[in-house]
Amino acid sequence: MPQTVCSGTMFTTSSGFSPHLACAEPGEEEEEGAPQEGPGPAACLADGPPITSASLETLIQNLVPTADYYPEKAYVFTFLLSARLFIPPSELLSRVCEQCIKQQQLDQSPLDTVKVRKFGPKILQLLTEWTETFPSDFRDEKMVGHLKDIIHRIAPCDEAYWKTLNQMLQKLSQRLALMSQGEESIVKVSLNASSISDKLVAFKTKPPPIQKDILSICNDPYMLAQQLTHVELEHLSHIGPEEFVQAFVQKDPLDGTQQPSFSEQKKKTSNLEAYVRWFNRLCYLVATEICMPAKKKQRATMIEFFIDVARECFNIGNFNSLMAIISGMNMTPVSRLKKTWSKTKTAKFFILEHQMDPTGNFYNYRTALRGAAHRSQTANSNRERIVIPFFSLLIKDIYFLNEGCANRLPNGHVNFEKFMELARQVGEFMTWKQVECPFEEDRAILHYLHTAPIFSEDGLYLASYESESPENQVEKDRWKALRSNVLAKT
Repeated sequence: MPQTVCSGTMFTTSSGFSPHLACAEPGEEEEEGAPQEGPGPAACLADGPPITSASLETLIQNLVPTADYYPEKAYVFTFLLSARLFIPPSELLSRVCEQCIKQQQLDQSPLDTVKVRKFGPKILQLLTEWTETFPSDFRDEKMVGHLKDIIHRIAPCDEAYWKTLNQMLQKLSQRLALMSQGEESIVKVSLNASSISDKLVAFKTKPPPIQKDILSICNDPYMLAQQLTHVELEHLSHIGPEEFVQAFVQKDPLDGTQQPSFSEQKKKTSNLEAYVRWFNRLCYLVATEICMPAKKKQRATMIEFFIDVARECFNIGNFNSLMAIISGMNMTPVSRLKKTWSKTKTAKFFILEHQMDPTGNFYNYRTALRGAAHRSQTANSNRERIVIPFFSLLIKDIYFLNEGCANRLPNGHVNFEKFMELARQVGEFMTWKQVECPFEEDRAILHYLHTAPIFSEDGLYLASYESESPENQVEKDRWKALRSNVLAKT
């Protein structure tokens, strides 16, 4: 059914993280000149078993690179993702820079050139990872100011640092511009879709030639599945990892300041919410396309078409569109059309329903998802790398992880084990969303998917009752009320 956004294991491999976060495999040589990971200032954390908990101050200290130390990349991602629950990113970067200045004596003159040249590549790598993975943090001018300040301090020791700074800022500017364009396009599409969403409530009274259906735009199930995959990957590309954290954050109980917490000031999850709205739109679009035809044979043809589209989505690895299609077909206005369903071949639909059965916490789906993820890891083409998870279930998993485990332990330490599991789930998603869609765009189909009029819930019921008469008194009363309501509006 249509979804709404809900208000452990350790890292097993680095495959769940974006390419620049992937750690070298055992025996694999690092690139010459690249910063080497090694024992850090928090030796008890770096040398012992994986961190399960620590004070916020210790975790920040473990993030700070030195001339001889760089934190593990999985640690960098996990902490940058979760630290925003306890401290604003601008304050975190400020404290990291302060410790770097103090430890490397960057506030003294002259600088120790040899020492700075050992430290420089490591702080540059940290800043690069931060700007590439969490670019939205740098919409805050304070963040950019801290970044420039620390690089300006080390630049006199190596001219190359100036070039690195310019390249970093240029790439960051490009990323932020793309993010803004993406957000604007999503808003525009949403406005276009919502402005016409209720125009077909009284469809049965209008001449059929005025209206189009999906088959007049695309009658090839595989082609439609490809275009749905385009829409899905476009939405995924705009979702930042921080949105998963900000969707469920609460004020840190140990934050004794009177100022609003970061979560209250900048809780931005617009891309995540837009993606959930797309899922709901696809559900209603499927139901509308099935309920719209006046003839039973046409409705049956439409059902069989969407069953084939859903199967192609499954084969591609597009589980989100698959579930939206199944959900749309299971909406009551569609499922009650018994005469229509009797004319369809439903065996394939039951197989797909079985794959997405919620029994056992979606055991069948999770098994299929693992298979798609394994295929993606060993793929030789983008076609085989596609993994688009059932997004609402991913959100639900993260929600229950957040609700089931405290952010802090009774001693005040950060529950880092929880955030490693969060980073594992989010990091895996980040890998999947980076796949470029290998299918050619069809603008006519994409335009239809985004703008085709859809019935409201009442409109669906009305169309359903007009297609197949109400079977009981409850349905008859509802049909009568709906007809009166529609006539009153016209």
